[in-house]
Amino acid sequence: MDFSAHSIIWILCIGLVIGFIAKLLMPGRDPGGCIITMLIGIAGAFVASFVGQKIGWYEPGQPSSFIGAIVGAMLLLLLYRLVAPKRP
Repeated sequence: MDFSAHSIIWILCIGLVIGFIAKLLMPGRDPGGCIITMLIGIAGAFVASFVGQKIGWYEPGQPSSFIGAIVGAMLLLLLYRLVAPKRP
């Protein structure tokens, strides 16, 4: 994989968009801010890729789809809400 400065910035931007969409689709307050949103979005894409490869939806090394990444981010956001302390 190529992780040049350009690709890292692209991954962060896509992660922010995916995390933002996941937050929009899940009602309620979240304990995290912009950085947490990006991390959840990026991790959601990795989770969706991993699970999709294990159940045979994607070839080995193939990334998940945009919708799959959003679903993965929503699952991680749900787990994060259950674990993280509530904000006042």
